Amino acid sequence: MNHALLKYRNLDEILKAVGGPVNLLRSSSLGPYVFPVVAPEYSNWRAEQQAWKNDCALLDLSYHMTDLYLSGPDVMPLLTKVGLNKFGTFPTNRGKQIIAASHDGYMIGDGICFHTSDDIYRVVGPPMISDWVQFNAESGNYNVQMERDETITFRGGEPKIYIYQIQGPHALKLMSDVTDGKLPEIGFFHIGEFQIKGYPVRALRHGMAGAPGFELFGPWKDQKFVLEALEKAGEKYNLRKVGSLAYPTTTLESGWMPLPCPAIYHSEAMKPYREWMTPMHLEVMGSLGGSFESTNIVDYYMDPVEIGYGQFIDFSKDFIGKEALAQKVKNPKRKKVTLVWNGDDVMQVMRDSIYAGKSPAKFMNLPLAVYSTFQYDAVVKDGKHAGISQYVGYSANATSMLSLSIVDLEFSEPGTELVVRWGEPNTRRSTVERNEVHEIRAKVAPAPFYQKLIKKD
Repeated sequence: MNHALLKYRNLDEILKAVGGPVNLLRSSSLGPYVFPVVAPEYSNWRAEQQAWKNDCALLDLSYHMTDLYLSGPDVMPLLTKVGLNKFGTFPTNRGKQIIAASHDGYMIGDGICFHTSDDIYRVVGPPMISDWVQFNAESGNYNVQMERDETITFRGGEPKIYIYQIQGPHALKLMSDVTDGKLPEIGFFHIGEFQIKGYPVRALRHGMAGAPGFELFGPWKDQKFVLEALEKAGEKYNLRKVGSLAYPTTTLESGWMPLPCPAIYHSEAMKPYREWMTPMHLEVMGSLGGSFESTNIVDYYMDPVEIGYGQFIDFSKDFIGKEALAQKVKNPKRKKVTLVWNGDDVMQVMRDSIYAGKSPAKFMNLPLAVYSTFQYDAVVKDGKHAGISQYVGYSANATSMLSLSIVDLEFSEPGTELVVRWGEPNTRRSTVERNEVHEIRAKVAPAPFYQKLIKKD
């Protein structure tokens, strides 16, 4: 991080000192979101990607997310106010997505909330959603107690709980085997309780890449024994552990939009939040990169409707951003899609990034090509702005470079031909090499790229 920022008390002071949010984020040398501890590869990332589509995959989520534990009589009023989606009665042993917007209806972040006992809820995801929930709990005078289990990147040590995902066509068979045939029937986004080799385990039922799966969790002291049991039971199903190279590419196929630039930097309504946020928060340290350039931070924001969350908004309750989102639902302008990048153009970029030539290109890491915390590459149609490409990488299942993108509605039909502008030619960051923008042809495809085979109850 930029240690010079530590002399300031909060984000609001920093923005005034550095000349605004775009200057702050464009000058940060922080790279993409980190997935620590887990090995980069356990076999090879191509086979690991194929495992969650064709066989069975084990993914370790224990280290890279922030867990915010909530308890007390005002947890539900807090969640209802912060989250735009429906919570209902939210009984024990259920999970629900929590989606948060700013006062003017732009995206702040989202995650999953687990209700694990009568009085304990766990919000999990990137730090943006936990930060916003925590701020509102503290500033809104809610009777809520909080315990924060930070991502290992920020605090070191051991996690409070282990989190393992079992995904793929054989996930259900493996889970039945490892529980000695005693796996209970678990509805979608319900939490089941059972044992693995005598150790109590809970699991959220959900899926990705079109196949059912489970997210297992329990006390950290049991993690070694549960992991060994899963690996042993998975041998007959060609189970592969997924390393930190392949893991973040799951979103390219599942359609979840990771790390949109949070809408916290611009409005007077957000000033108390900026004054609460210290220089050590990711929203302060994070970097903004890519070919899309604007001096107005609002141009980097997304809203929940265009991301695909419009159907989940609960207008029967009061929540932050309600009035603004009511207007956005009536008048959507953009839509989330997958862009399938042209293979010949991708290969030309790779050649131009490695070998001497007239036009040096920005290097593409594989399988994930993202090189900033918040990645924003311009998408154009006939030379005119058509949207942004936000998260890009290679999928061995699609045998293509894919990017999750937001494009104007008129260009959102599958098969539409667009162009992605790849590179960051005017970079102020030492982590980005000298490069020139390269244009890559792309075709619109649905998001999620693979349609899910399971539905919510």
